[in-house]
Amino acid sequence: MKSTKTLRVMDTVITHVILVAVCFVFLFPCLWLILASFSKSGSIYSFDGFFPSEYSLDTFKMLFTDTDMYNYPRWFRNTLFIASMSCLIGTFLVILTAYTMSRFQFRGRKTIMKTTLVLGMFPSFMGMIAVYIIMTQFGLINKMWGLILIYSSGAPMGYLTQKGFFDTIPGSIDEAARIDGATNFQVFLKINLPISMPIIVYTALTSFVFPWSDFILPKLLLKEKDLYTVAVGLMSLGETEFARFAAGSVFIAVPIVILYFCLMRFLVDGMTAGAVKG
Repeated sequence: MKSTKTLRVMDTVITHVILVAVCFVFLFPCLWLILASFSKSGSIYSFDGFFPSEYSLDTFKMLFTDTDMYNYPRWFRNTLFIASMSCLIGTFLVILTAYTMSRFQFRGRKTIMKTTLVLGMFPSFMGMIAVYIIMTQFGLINKMWGLILIYSSGAPMGYLTQKGFFDTIPGSIDEAARIDGATNFQVFLKINLPISMPIIVYTALTSFVFPWSDFILPKLLLKEKDLYTVAVGLMSLGETEFARFAAGSVFIAVPIVILYFCLMRFLVDGMTAGAVKG
């Protein structure tokens, strides 16, 4: 009996030690970046080992006041505008696509589902050259709306999770509403949409996060410095501006962290309810 109890205690201790070690591995880079953002010198070459030798709040002040060469506030506004508009349009398109694929039977439905599943296996950067040529032909280089158009139009490709959520809603509810005289649009707007808040929040957040942190597309399409997003702008900083880079990275992560904590319940409900076989 004692040996069994001892083994359980040892198993618990070893498990917790491993979990703490894994947490440390993931948390250490975040801690290092946060401390680096308070570096007084601003250069990574003046660090005392891993960490800055002196700390100061001047970096965060410079981030928003010293905008002659590196206009972080403008980059932040550009990022917020692109991410917000992409979120609104993309969420609308994804929800409509998922609802249509879940609730309606039509010719080619299975083919479309299989095609989107196969296309989703290919990395998006494979089409960057084609995207650049198309945007050039339409005169959308150096246009934030061109970037929004790409993010929004590509969003419906990831509709499968949302479709899985709509599949969990009993079809008998729709049939009862139609018997009472409701149209397809009324069924969607007044019945399915209100009970789909978890998946809508999940879709909106994921549609917001990707443009918020994306680097490749903004770097490809936005050439003027005043149009940069935060990701592109931070990469343009000089080697002696590492503390400013770290401060900008920390600040840009704050809104996302707050959103995740506030909407965690909806995220869990949306992901678990949508993870069913379509």
